[in-house]
Formats: sequence, C-alpha cells, structure tokens
Amino acid sequence: MNLRYVIGAVLVVIGLVSLLMGGFRWTQNKTVVDIGPLKATTEEHKTLPIPPVVGVLALVGGIVVLVVPARRRA
Repeated sequence: MNLRYVIGAVLVVIGLVSLLMGGFRWTQNKTVVDIGPLKATTEEHKTLPIPPVVGVLALVGGIVVLVVPARRRA
C-alpha cells in the first residue's frame, strides 16, 4: 500500500464524517473531587465541528488522490 492511498483514504473518511455527522464528537471523564474515599467525576461532551465546505473539499480531494494515476518516472 502506498502513502498516496493512505492519504486519499484519510481525506475521504474526514470528508464523509464532516458531512454526515457535522464533525467529531467524544466524551471525556474528568475527576472533580478526589478526597480520600470520596471521589466525584463528571462527563464532558466535546465537539470538533468541521464546516461542510471543508468536508466537501476533503472528500473531493481524497477521491482525486485515489483515482488520478501517479506520474511515472522516466
């Protein structure tokens, strides 16, 4: 597998995720209080929004990288 195909596949995945889900979301657990046997935690939901224009550009760029043949060395 070539580095070119990996980059193209990553661009396609980023483009699809940004268009279908609006970005990346994850949950992070944080400890608020930790005093001896007493421990309190909270969940924070974080989002990395990706604009649709960037998603379309990443998707099209990934497809172009995957489809267009590489130049041959002479």
